[in-house]
This record gives sequence, C-alpha cells and structure tokens, in this order.
Amino acid sequence: MRQIVAADIGGTHARFAIATLDGKSVACLGDAVTLRTSEHASFETAWEEFQRRSGGALPHQLAMAVAGPVGGETLQLTNNPWAIRPAMLRDKLAKGGLTIVNDFGAVGYAVAALGGDSFQSICGPDRPLPDAGVITILGPGTGLGVAALLRRGGDYDVIESEGGHIDFAALDSLEDRMLVHLRSNFRRVSVERLISGRGLMNIYEALGAIEGHALDIRDDQSLWAAALDGTDSLAAAALDRFCLCLGAVAGDLALVHGASAVVIGGGVGLRLAGHLPKSGFASRFTAKGRFERRMADIPVKLITYPQPGLFGAAAAFAHDHD
Repeated sequence: MRQIVAADIGGTHARFAIATLDGKSVACLGDAVTLRTSEHASFETAWEEFQRRSGGALPHQLAMAVAGPVGGETLQLTNNPWAIRPAMLRDKLAKGGLTIVNDFGAVGYAVAALGGDSFQSICGPDRPLPDAGVITILGPGTGLGVAALLRRGGDYDVIESEGGHIDFAALDSLEDRMLVHLRSNFRRVSVERLISGRGLMNIYEALGAIEGHALDIRDDQSLWAAALDGTDSLAAAALDRFCLCLGAVAGDLALVHGASAVVIGGGVGLRLAGHLPKSGFASRFTAKGRFERRMADIPVKLITYPQPGLFGAAAAFAHDHD
C-alpha cells in the first residue's frame, strides 16, 4: 500500500485528496478538499492550502488531472489562468513520481476502474459496460470534456482529446436561428458554447432573442435552478434544448469513435441525473439515419461516483507506476 496526492484542476475548482493505492488499484480515496481557483494565484498556493487543511506533510507522489491539453514545458489550462510547469512539480512537490492527465482522460481511467454500481443507465440497453472495444466518455462542466477508453486483451488505454471544441451543427430550424445569434457573440461556435455550465445561459439568451423575450435571470446558478425546477418557462425550454444538443453530440462522438458504449460525466452531467432519462437526449442520440438501429443498441450511462476526476487521476498513477 502507498499513498499519493490526487488533484483535479478545472476551470472553476481545484480538488485534492489523499489516495491509497494497492498495486494497480485505488484502494481508497480520502475526503476531497475543494478550492476555488479564483481564490488562489497558482497551483502551488492551492497545494499549500490543501496541506494546511490536511494538517501534516503530504506524500511526494502526485497524480493530477488538468482541464486542458497535456504536454510541453508549461500546461496552459483552457478556462483557468494558472500556468503549471511539470518540471517544477517534480523538483518541489512530486519527487517520488508524477502523472498528469487531461481532466477527461482522468474520467476515462475512472470508468475503467470503477464497478457497475457507479453508473446509472440513461438510455439504450441496461447492460454492463463492455470488457472490449471503445467507450466514448463526455461530460459538460466548465467546458465540455471528451475522451475515449479502449479496452482490449485485459488491459486498456485512455485516449485524451479536445472534442468539446468541434463545431456545433444545427439540426432544426430553431437551432439554425440559435446559431445565427451565437455567431454574433462568438467568432466560432463550438459545441462547448452550448453544452457546458455556461452553455445553458448561451442557449437561454439565444431563445430570449429569438422570442423577443426579456430575460429575468442573469446568473448561471439561478438559471440552472429555475431550469431544473421548471419555475421559468424559458429556462426550462433552454434546458430541453441543452439535452437535445447533448444527445446529438454524444451520438456523433460514438460514431466517430466506433463506440460500443457511452458514459456521461462532468459536474453538469451529474446534476442532470434525474432529467436526462426523460428528456429528448435519447431521441437525438439515436437519430443518425442509416445507423439508427446501431445507435439504439448502445448503452448510455451516467457516472455517479462523486469524484471521478480525483479517482481517475489516482487510477492513472497506479496504471503507470505499478
């Protein structure tokens, strides 16, 4: 048994926990400490706050998931101003070993390692995730994360990507009009502009402009609350459209990957656990023309484990350092 620090660094929050490893398995993940990235100047100062709250010296082995591309001398996060330098981490904080993965790469490792009780069926056949083949993993949070898990020969590989930045494709006349509105605000409209925590506000504002409707809600937190409880009809309509778009993109990615299963993750995905199964997600997921029958046979699940980024970062470390 050995202990490491697991960190999940996103656009809004930095999460830390102590993980206990047993060979290639994560035996235990300790309580998570969540810090707002806006309240810390760097990863190092956030680390020091985690150490202060932990009340003692931290292990000199680090598994980190970051919301952005991995590689090079400096990691520049997509929605976070921190600049993370792996060489400095190895010299100062992680002399015993360092693993860095993309945030949705970490979710991929979590999907590979977690048991079936950590997943909820959304649509398609309610069967276990396959032991071989490709599993598409995506999830809205601060942005839209995308990865793929390839299982073969009793082992697996996680393929990281920036699939959240592919172009948004309008699929009906309302989305055509939404796209026109979004283009007035963004030089390029990626799927992340609609399918993310902020994406709901973008959809809400577009629908308001199309209807000539005065907007009553101005902040993301209030909008999500009103959309989920149905107290604002325009917010509810925006959420319905959000789920349609998520279903369409999930289906497109499954086709691109040749996937035999799909897993939805991300903080927003978990928030939608009760809403997605009764939304238009499934109809858009399967609406792929000549591939409709194949799409209907793909199980789509939601990961319900509370800290998949932290667990997955630790699982990636265990996979690499056994």
